[in-house]
Amino acid sequence: MTTDSPPVDRRRWLALAVVMTASFMDLVDVTIVNIAMPSIQRDIDASFSALQWLSEGYALAFAIGLITGGRLGDIYGRKKVFLLGMGGFTLASMLCGVAADPQLLVAARVLQGAMGALMVPQVLSIVHVTFPAHERGKVFGMFGAVMGLGAVSGPLLGALLTQWNLFGLEWRPIFLINVPVGIAGLLLGRHFITESKAPRALRLDLVGVALASAALLMLLYPLTQGREHDWPLWGFVSMAGSVPMLAAFIAYERYKTRKDGSPLVELSLFKVKSFAAGIGVQLTFGVASGIFFLVWTLYMQLGLGWSALRSGLTGIPFSLAISVAAGLSVQKLVPKYGRKVLQAGALVMAAGVLTYIWEAHHYGADIRSWQMALPLAVMGLGMGLIVAPITDAVLSEVPRAHAGSASGLINTTQQLGNAIGLGLVSVAFFGVVDDADPRRETPSDIFGGAFTHAMWWVAGGLLAVFALMFLLPKRSKHHEAAGATEDAVEPVAADVAVPAQQAEKELLKR
Repeated sequence: MTTDSPPVDRRRWLALAVVMTASFMDLVDVTIVNIAMPSIQRDIDASFSALQWLSEGYALAFAIGLITGGRLGDIYGRKKVFLLGMGGFTLASMLCGVAADPQLLVAARVLQGAMGALMVPQVLSIVHVTFPAHERGKVFGMFGAVMGLGAVSGPLLGALLTQWNLFGLEWRPIFLINVPVGIAGLLLGRHFITESKAPRALRLDLVGVALASAALLMLLYPLTQGREHDWPLWGFVSMAGSVPMLAAFIAYERYKTRKDGSPLVELSLFKVKSFAAGIGVQLTFGVASGIFFLVWTLYMQLGLGWSALRSGLTGIPFSLAISVAAGLSVQKLVPKYGRKVLQAGALVMAAGVLTYIWEAHHYGADIRSWQMALPLAVMGLGMGLIVAPITDAVLSEVPRAHAGSASGLINTTQQLGNAIGLGLVSVAFFGVVDDADPRRETPSDIFGGAFTHAMWWVAGGLLAVFALMFLLPKRSKHHEAAGATEDAVEPVAADVAVPAQQAEKELLKR
């Protein structure tokens, strides 16, 4: 990576505005979709599995493409790949906005995720080569603030655009709004972003990508679609076949390591106990979050009959609590208490989930937004204690030479967990809906029961997260050299975007 300091002029701040806008677009487009799902279902007659794929397809394509997207930037130029990703993301957004049937919409969402995987990994690399070392701390702070804003504004923006029904387009403006923003970003980025490449970039591992993609699709496709087909035999065969496909992927990665040292996944990282445990934490946390954010939206709008705007406003305490707790955890709590803060976050979030289960059962269809504020705020506080410091904790014992690969794998794992969680909604939520008797139960009773059932899954996932955190180091290792400090800050800044996508890319990914 180039180390020469760039000229100190205003152009670098315009470049920063462009890449931050791209990250904001990606984050908001993840958080914005859930709130509009009931409107999408009514307008184009989408099935429940199609609604799952709107988020799951995006998350899966984004996760699978993240590492390869970063390497493409290193090889062919980060500016070039960033602009390609932004252009593709803008085109995919337009296709989403004009889609007339569920299949085309899902395909466009998958394309969006793939283009986001080209665009997003370049952002921090571009920042690194555009700004001198003494300015990067300030820049990463701004980056985190923008991501936090995205987490808060995404669901609310989606609710407003859906509720306003601009030009009679109903939900479509949530995607079409990206088109003028993307075009402006392309024009400005072409002029103000400085091109850069890695001096010795690793080679692509397209076979590894294909094997990993096949293994995940063999698991997730039947998991998501099986319910609509009454759980056919081929679905169980496919899910069972994902295990040997995963084994083939691992075997090939070992071969790729011996051959040219550029595997898609650096398997040696899993010899570091804290990293392996951290990957388990990210995966499990992603699963729990993926389940919650989808069933929460469906519960409020389909079960309780609330409008998109009311549902979006109801989530504000959650988003604000995340922002407050994330700042406190990194600045005050983790330096003093270490791993205990993350474990407390898992328990606090689980307590919020249990409170929510009690309220949903106690108040039933009469529950009000203000009554949801308490469990949502508690859940947000718990999530905030986890999402900001988790990457630093997981990377603490990873050799610095592999910090970049490890950070990319952490973010990828989190997105994969989110995709798996969305797939499990078929069992945790829709399975209960299917088993209910609409002749004896009202929609609020049916969806309320499905919601509480799915929330028990979320609570179980959070307790698993708490247990896995015992394998993390009690305290992260602090780097004393200035250069090492910069290296440590960068992955953390990258991870701020993830919670917002997950907190559904996080908000902190819908």
